[in-house]
Amino acid sequence: MPTKMSRNPDWVKKLTPAGPQGPELLAKERAASNVAVDQLAEFLFTKEALARKEQILQVLVSDPVFDKSQNYFQGREDRIEASLAKAKRLRQLSARHGWSQEDYMLANDLLSEPTPYGLHATMFLVTLREQGTPEQHRLFLDRAEKYEIIGCYAQTELGHGSNVRGLETTATWNQADRTFTLHSPHLTSSKWWIGSLGRTANHAVVMAQLIIGGKPYGPHPFVVQIRDLKTHEPLENVHVGDIGPKFGYNTMDNGFLLLNHVKVPHVAMLARFSRVDPATGAYARPANPSLIYGTLTYVRSTIVLQSGSVLARGVTIATRYCAVRRQFQDLDAKGSDVGESQVLDYTMVQVRLLPLLAATFALHFTGQSMIQMYQENQKRMATAAANNSSSSNSSGGGAGGRPRQPGPEELNPGTDLLADLHATSCALKAYGSTVAAEGLEVCRRACGGHGYSAFSGIGSWYADYLPTVTWEGDNYMLTQQVCRYLLKSARGVIAATKGKDKAASAAASSSNDTARFLTAYLARRDTGPAFDVLASDADLVDAFAWRVAHLTFEALQRRDGDHRPWNSLLVDFYRLSTAHAQYMVVKSFHDSLQPPSSQGRSKSKSQSGPSLDPETAGVLHALFRLFALHTLEREAAEFFASGAASLPQIRLARGAVMKLLGTVRPHAVRLVDAWKFPDWQLDSSLGRHDGRVYEDMFYRASELNPLNRVVFDPYPDSDVLFKKDERERVKSKL
Repeated sequence: MPTKMSRNPDWVKKLTPAGPQGPELLAKERAASNVAVDQLAEFLFTKEALARKEQILQVLVSDPVFDKSQNYFQGREDRIEASLAKAKRLRQLSARHGWSQEDYMLANDLLSEPTPYGLHATMFLVTLREQGTPEQHRLFLDRAEKYEIIGCYAQTELGHGSNVRGLETTATWNQADRTFTLHSPHLTSSKWWIGSLGRTANHAVVMAQLIIGGKPYGPHPFVVQIRDLKTHEPLENVHVGDIGPKFGYNTMDNGFLLLNHVKVPHVAMLARFSRVDPATGAYARPANPSLIYGTLTYVRSTIVLQSGSVLARGVTIATRYCAVRRQFQDLDAKGSDVGESQVLDYTMVQVRLLPLLAATFALHFTGQSMIQMYQENQKRMATAAANNSSSSNSSGGGAGGRPRQPGPEELNPGTDLLADLHATSCALKAYGSTVAAEGLEVCRRACGGHGYSAFSGIGSWYADYLPTVTWEGDNYMLTQQVCRYLLKSARGVIAATKGKDKAASAAASSSNDTARFLTAYLARRDTGPAFDVLASDADLVDAFAWRVAHLTFEALQRRDGDHRPWNSLLVDFYRLSTAHAQYMVVKSFHDSLQPPSSQGRSKSKSQSGPSLDPETAGVLHALFRLFALHTLEREAAEFFASGAASLPQIRLARGAVMKLLGTVRPHAVRLVDAWKFPDWQLDSSLGRHDGRVYEDMFYRASELNPLNRVVFDPYPDSDVLFKKDERERVKSKL
């Protein structure tokens, strides 16, 4: 907490930074651009959402529980204690002000740290809501929404993460008393990394292998009470605790869980999509086995949406700081231009930051499309599950009644309602989170030495975000799921073009975008595409699709024609999945800039704000071109090998990227302003909206730093550590 009395002597207080002041430099930056910041922000988020964000921000800022002044100085135990207090207050405020779920998540986003309620508010509630029956909603969901029970989602184990089918925890059906026995048979079956489990949750949705009559039926979700509701002590035969400090994310109590033959009632198995008949013990299989993983698909969809704003925080901080920071001189400067240059004027900084700035918008629009796709598919899946209940005892999976295989590939094209969404969420989760995580490190380095300070606001944000590239599916493993889908689609397209499957032929020529561009590739493969990637936006998007199709049919030839082992193709599959994700991001960015009427659809949420004025729209278009051409340049070998772009086009694309950097540079500060991050949310000296970088850094170091209230005894022969200790030790409380 801030000291009551300044520790700086008067002569220090009178000092100011040398040279042009930060506020002057940022004011000059903003004056050089006509980008309509408020208009662009409304285009991204809507006017109503921005107003709601400001209202919630004022509630949080005015509450001392949410004080951030000591965040960068506290150890893990102090931080998690403070975070628990913040989590409780957020829930209290939510009830007091009647916040919606969206409001509550917005408040968490403004707080910008994981809290011990994090997995209850997302994974636990979502799983109960989407996989529970009406009866289970009454028993579990209603109480969870009132926080009468606190839960988590226990899937990952010490020995298994991405391979959900390999989970070791078992749930054995007991016909005699109509219960399930949940058991952890090995040390490696301990649930591990489970957010909110360590010290907070008293219930868990446990993913366990269902066993009936000695026969395994795969992983299913079970609601299990793990702690007493009054004492909060672990129940008998439950061993649970916190897994300890991590690289980041240390305000969350990630936990472990072992179960020793714990019995739960029949109703504990979430049964919206699959169930065990209590009278007979017969298993009713879901119409689509992928329905069981609906929660993970939801989380991946939200990760895609969040990746743009996650990256935008780092880009905002780095862009503002690089506009304020002045270093070295331009060797060609003359006259009044002689002097230290703004770091943002160096092209080596621009080529690192400005494509990332473009990526923030690209990922944002892609994320909105992903969420819409998820919501639409949830409705379709529920309808399909009801309509197909009569075939619940079929073998499921591939065509021709073949059973679903446990490996990473289905050998025959199927009719999976979730296939497109699952592949899209896997590809975009892997790509979006990788771009965001790696981009944050680029932003930190662009800030030079000060980027290593906690006060930059990037390091802690990076550390807290970094697990995203491995949780909810390791990014490298997820790419296999994408390629399984693409290979299956390619087989279907080939069958359709040969006239073997009229239904597939109709699908290939209509609604499915993947089948559309695969079909287009087969039709023009022998003549070549002849895309004008430099003059036509549509051709640029099509070039990305062509590259995906080329890599897909290459992989299919190696798999089906050359009979290559799956493991030998994993590197090819990673490249294919990345190409597919890049195509979808480029296409989403392009589509978001088109008038809704030209696409034959109604406005999306991102387009519900005002139309952009010509200059702002032009700058956004330049960002689209920058993102697409910069990506093309970096992936030049694949674009050339596929025929999507020629060598002269690739060389010209490099020059076009440099010109676009110059086009975007004057607007960089206003573009990051459009993300509307308040200083309280960023909690960054370097990223302050007013540019007072050095004043804020010095204030945090000299005034807020508790170590400066300690006088060391530095001599080795003395047993005394501190000659004086004036630190305030105040326990967190509501």
